[in-house]
Amino acid sequence: MRRADRLFQIVQHLRARRLTTASQLASLLQVSERTVYRDIRDLSLSGVPIHGEAGVGYRVDRSYELTALMFNREEVEAVVVGLRMVQAFAGPRLRAAAVPALDKVILALPAARRSEIEEPRMFAPVWNVHRSVDEVLELIRQAIEARQVIAVRYADEKQQETERRLRPLALHFWGASWTLAAWCELRVGFRTFRLDRMKECRVTMDRFQEEEGHGLEDYLRMVSGE
Repeated sequence: MRRADRLFQIVQHLRARRLTTASQLASLLQVSERTVYRDIRDLSLSGVPIHGEAGVGYRVDRSYELTALMFNREEVEAVVVGLRMVQAFAGPRLRAAAVPALDKVILALPAARRSEIEEPRMFAPVWNVHRSVDEVLELIRQAIEARQVIAVRYADEKQQETERRLRPLALHFWGASWTLAAWCELRVGFRTFRLDRMKECRVTMDRFQEEEGHGLEDYLRMVSGE
């Protein structure tokens, strides 16, 4: 369990009960009591009003809104604008996921602050040109996640076509186009490919590991000139 998830569960558990000991929390979260004491201390220092003491038990007033701690006004705006950009430019599955994600942000705010969701005046108008790469964008996104080699037929700026086997590493959005950063087995090196120049794209059954010298961090070092 990630520490952020554990801290969230501690606060929710303390809000739901009158008094909870460190031993009970440790058993619930399957961590040591020392870890619980450290988490309680850090939560208190971050502003969560935890009452009680070691050896006795802890509680949080049920009126306390955990979510008020999670987002300030600018953070709300950043999340809303980011989700609007996903809805405008991402593939179909991420676009669909942006809707319930925004619902969760709304629920994560105290009722008195939920109007802030409608306040950001930064929008990302939908460009239909990006819809033409929806299918390949989704295929590549899933291939990156599963670390599967993809086979593509690619046309360069002179419309010369080549067949490539690529280890997809990351997708980049440049406003006008999406590109793929990949290790190209044909050229035996890192290459960048525009998705709108891919004439064909299929995910193979071959999987790969990000070996030293062939992974995303190596690619990023190369493009940054380090």
